[in-house]
Amino acid sequence: MRSRWKWFLTGTAGLFTADQVLKTYVEQKLDKKEEKKLKGPLVLRRVDNPGVCLGMLADKPALVRGLSAAAAGAITVLQTAAIMKKEGFWRKTGLSLLSAGAWSNTFDRFARGHVVDYIGFKLKEPGLAKITYNLGDFFIAAGALLLSVGSLLPMPGRKDGTRLSETGSRGDFRT
Repeated sequence: MRSRWKWFLTGTAGLFTADQVLKTYVEQKLDKKEEKKLKGPLVLRRVDNPGVCLGMLADKPALVRGLSAAAAGAITVLQTAAIMKKEGFWRKTGLSLLSAGAWSNTFDRFARGHVVDYIGFKLKEPGLAKITYNLGDFFIAAGALLLSVGSLLPMPGRKDGTRLSETGSRGDFRT
């Protein structure tokens, strides 16, 4: 069991740290709303988001911190339960990604009072071009995608092709 914990928790901690290092770099090197063109449509910009997605609930910081901590805590409980099982590589990976992103943004809300977003895209649609992300946001999206796709895949070892979503299970898909 020790090696299972080691890989997934080290991965989660490493992803959390990578996002925090980039957020600190952006805070130290860029002024708010400053933009630096990277490669292709990618831009590096600093946006301090006091709310949740797209700044919603920005006027309710205590609620945002509470919701963020509750979500990160719930994901961590699910991640811990998944890691304790032998099966479920994709579930463990998805929950590890979700956990890293959730805790990185939650840490920001408590330590900085806002989430630092820094990855933008130069797009023709001005509304979409204004949206700014951080690595934690991408970790959350990737983790959710892994969990969703994994729940639709046939369960290995099942001759009838039953998918996880048809078993009533809560996502213990196996690899």
